[in-house]
Amino acid sequence: MKNILRTALTVLFLSFASVGYPALSPEEIVSKADEIRSPRIDYTVDATVTSVKPGGEKRAAKYEILVKGRDKTIVKTLYPDMDRGRTLLMLGRDMWVFLPDVSKPVRISLQQRLLGEVANGDIARTNFSGDYDPKLLRTETIGGKKYYVLELTAKSEEVTYGKAVYWVGTENFYPYKAEFYALSGRLLKLCAYEDFRDLGGRRRPARLVLTDPLVKGQLSTIEYSNMKTVELPEKYFTKDYLKKLKY
Repeated sequence: MKNILRTALTVLFLSFASVGYPALSPEEIVSKADEIRSPRIDYTVDATVTSVKPGGEKRAAKYEILVKGRDKTIVKTLYPDMDRGRTLLMLGRDMWVFLPDVSKPVRISLQQRLLGEVANGDIARTNFSGDYDPKLLRTETIGGKKYYVLELTAKSEEVTYGKAVYWVGTENFYPYKAEFYALSGRLLKLCAYEDFRDLGGRRRPARLVLTDPLVKGQLSTIEYSNMKTVELPEKYFTKDYLKKLKY
């Protein structure tokens, strides 16, 4: 009886392996990809966002981003000069904007556009593993490299996208690309993770390219630099402290 059971388990294991089942769960795959995209400890990073429209018209903005854990972010606008001092504060899935000429922070959403194809949530929040329920759809080979293809379904209507399809490397868990959808199911944008380099002591994608699937030649890039891991005080991440932040 034991031999029969052992044989059955062996056959079952080999069956799973032959169809390409991963050793890790979808949740673990997404969590590992999150660790590649950003540190799990406090850090600061500079971001330059460039938006290009058909015909070559360009707009650019520069930000300093302060991140504490997975749920607290401050985005300080450094450029253009007319927007300098504009600050975003994200706590959990709630977000506010502070404007120098307005006395109180104003509630905004993660879905709201920051510049071009870039939404507030694209630059302020990287917590896919906390915001979405993942399901492994399949594996794909692209350019000789194998990728997990996962469907991410939003846990809440407050997050940046209703759904995403996400490609993650099977060997190194590097994010490769993503398709982002609205709650209605409409495809909003495509994202490519590029230019992997040392950021904060680990190789990470230093450039994100976001394109509009319906408008040829319309795209935005987010380029990260000067990432530093540093302990950030809790008091920074409060609405009362936004006016005191130095620029």
